[in-house]
Amino acid sequence: MKTDKVILGVLGGLAAGAILGILFAPDKGEKTRKKIKRKSTDYADDLKEKYDSAIETISKKYETLKQEGQDLYVEGKSKFDKTKKEFEKLETKNFNN
Repeated sequence: MKTDKVILGVLGGLAAGAILGILFAPDKGEKTRKKIKRKSTDYADDLKEKYDSAIETISKKYETLKQEGQDLYVEGKSKFDKTKKEFEKLETKNFNN
């Protein structure tokens, strides 16, 4: 998660710098507002793409871990059942003697 915070911080800094640069540029008000709108839309789109990518990566990792956990559970249960049956056989054998 630290990487996500760094990316968000960098993007936020870039956006703030770009907006301040446009605000202090010697253009007319209407032209400046259009630039701000265009830049903010670009940054918002970029941020959304990065967010979607991070969510996709996290979802894939979650699904992988979930499947691995299920596999471990099935393997452990199988070993437990096998050991239990072997123990019951030994118990029955010792009881009959």
